[in-house]
Amino acid sequence: MRAVKALLVGAVGLFVFITLLSLLIPSHPKVSRTVVINTADIHTITGQLTDLTKWKNWHPAFSSDSVAISFGKITAGEGASCDIVYHNTTTHLSITNIDTASVTFELKAKGENDITNQVLVTALPVSQVKVDWIATAHLNWYPWEKFYAIFIDKITGPGYEAALQGLKKYIEQH
Repeated sequence: MRAVKALLVGAVGLFVFITLLSLLIPSHPKVSRTVVINTADIHTITGQLTDLTKWKNWHPAFSSDSVAISFGKITAGEGASCDIVYHNTTTHLSITNIDTASVTFELKAKGENDITNQVLVTALPVSQVKVDWIATAHLNWYPWEKFYAIFIDKITGPGYEAALQGLKKYIEQH
């Protein structure tokens, strides 16, 4: 009986310790990737970003055969949206804000954390444009979700990198 009590107290103590430790981890981790596009015009890039039907030109998920995409009534500009179905999971993408230097959109999937994405477009000297993709995950307070934040860059970063490289390749070829 003493061993069971010690084991139970140890388990509760470990859970409390892990929960307290997880409170030190931010609830809104950010993943950021950057690419520099040569000989590009800012308007060409923002045109690709603000029109969801053009994402098939450069975004790997939109050009994949295993993904089904259904567009909303508005496909370009603020309020544009689409549903992305992959492995029976539907993710809703909607453009929430567009200004001269950025495009902001939300990704929402049932049972998943919402992700706010902002793509910043900045002109550089010598006919170059820098494109920054910043994704902010909105995590709950649960310890297992907070510890997920430690690895979120390694898990989701390559997808953002692939999308930016696809955009760079498409813009530089056209």
